[in-house]
Amino acid sequence: MEKLKIRGGCRLVGEVRTSGAKNAALPILCASLLTAGDLKLTNVPDLADVRTMLLLLEGMGVKIRREGHEVTLNAGALTSTVAPYELVKTMRASILTLCPLVARFGAARVSLPGGCAIGARPVDQHIKGLRALGAEVKIDHGYVDAASPRLKGARIITDMVTVTGTENLMMAAVLADGETVIENAAREPEVVDLADCLIAMGAKITGAGTPTIVIEGVKTLHGAEHKVVADRIEAGSYLCAAAATRGDVLVTHCVPGDLEAVTAKLREMGASIEAGADWLRLRMTRRPKAVRIRTTPHPGFPTDMQAQFMAIAAIAEGSSEITETIFENRFMHVPELARMGAKICVNGHTAVVTGVEALEGAAVMATDLRASASLVIAALAAQGESTVDRLYHLDRGYEHMEEKLRGLGADVERIRS
Repeated sequence: MEKLKIRGGCRLVGEVRTSGAKNAALPILCASLLTAGDLKLTNVPDLADVRTMLLLLEGMGVKIRREGHEVTLNAGALTSTVAPYELVKTMRASILTLCPLVARFGAARVSLPGGCAIGARPVDQHIKGLRALGAEVKIDHGYVDAASPRLKGARIITDMVTVTGTENLMMAAVLADGETVIENAAREPEVVDLADCLIAMGAKITGAGTPTIVIEGVKTLHGAEHKVVADRIEAGSYLCAAAATRGDVLVTHCVPGDLEAVTAKLREMGASIEAGADWLRLRMTRRPKAVRIRTTPHPGFPTDMQAQFMAIAAIAEGSSEITETIFENRFMHVPELARMGAKICVNGHTAVVTGVEALEGAAVMATDLRASASLVIAALAAQGESTVDRLYHLDRGYEHMEEKLRGLGADVERIRS
């Protein structure tokens, strides 16, 4: 089992480059199933979830060439339309193979997904939408079985804002017969990035980034080239690490406009932030101030940044209030932060964090992807040595994090226990 050993108290200073977004790369990799041509992608992050998705696609017969951050996929000679439990159980994004398979090949058998244990995150909206498009869908022994000779355009109103649901239904609709309208669509930058890729492949999509997406189905899509958008959550996490250590960090190759809700809260906490076309610089010269945060769908405050802000709030001046509205089980990092001396009281979906002067190093354990980043940030700001266990959570969403942190002056190393 691998761990991170972190000796806290080092002020982070320097420059860090943002990687491609995991949450954009995964659906775009699945979009390769929609064409017999080559889909060439750049800025693809080297992450555990990306490697798992490539294994899943390869198992279906997709030909894959990878060189560094470039990946070329060709689904011209698929051998299987099944996504087995063995690969799906570690990564819920594998459900994103469902709609492309049905749209192009007329059938799919995809295991119900796994991933982080932060709530039910049901796939019922994917199934409801696919049925609206004319597919026959049933659940059979833990698998979603779907079939349709040709999907037909429809008006789909989701019961809740769902990012993967919006992405899956977009990929179903691009090859459907006629017009599809997705109402209550997710507006996240990763949804827009998938739409941009699909448009490059010949899809007719308008409204991505708004609550209403309109798609005019086409008979076939062709190969294309696409650069995966920068990871706003990774960029935000490094900004939080800088704020927690009273550092001065320049985050490059990011999209500042995608981080406005995050930077607004960091400014409220006392940080000085400058922004350019593709960079953000954060300087923190004081103890952070307490804030109130409520997670909401984009363009609101992202649930994927909640845990990282809790780490800053733990050492802030005053009491912060953090309300989680997206997932019902996303405070699992609270007991681990408490081991480091944090004072946090959870009541339902709200955590009240009373800041302490300093956290203390401790052995802690990651419970999910973003919780792992929260613990790393807390350890960087803490006095003494910490170890963060269950590093596989971190590796699912952060590319070479310890190397990037060392480049900013952190005392951190990966160890085997």
